[in-house]
Amino acid sequence: MPLRTKPDFVDDYLPALLGQASELISGQFHRVVRAHGLSVSEWRVLASLAGGQAISTGELAALSLTKGPTATRLLDRMQARGQIERLEDSADRRVTRVRITAEGKRTVSKLIALAQEHERRVLEPFGLDRAEDLKATLKRIIELHRMG
Repeated sequence: MPLRTKPDFVDDYLPALLGQASELISGQFHRVVRAHGLSVSEWRVLASLAGGQAISTGELAALSLTKGPTATRLLDRMQARGQIERLEDSADRRVTRVRITAEGKRTVSKLIALAQEHERRVLEPFGLDRAEDLKATLKRIIELHRMG
């Protein structure tokens, strides 16, 4: 393969760079998730709920990167296993909230520790300050683009 002297468009295009970084870093950890008996979608749901607060199914789908009908089937399976529970929203009956159960917390707690260790290894070469700046920048990008 010949060496490129001029970078291609995607070599310096933010969405492409974010996508590549996400695929590489997530892919490494997703092997760990599957080795612990969870699908990537199940991991994402449990990790999104790990704080213990009930959140709407729409917010959960956005956080866990899961689409509508797939999210419903996934939540049905996880509820049947006792990992999550669905709650009626007291202010709006049209909204269903989802909360992690004690079983769900047991399922995800070790994986969260492993995820944090994986993140530390990924960010370590950049130093703590640069790693925190990167995360703050990404959070701001998400905030700005979620609004518009």
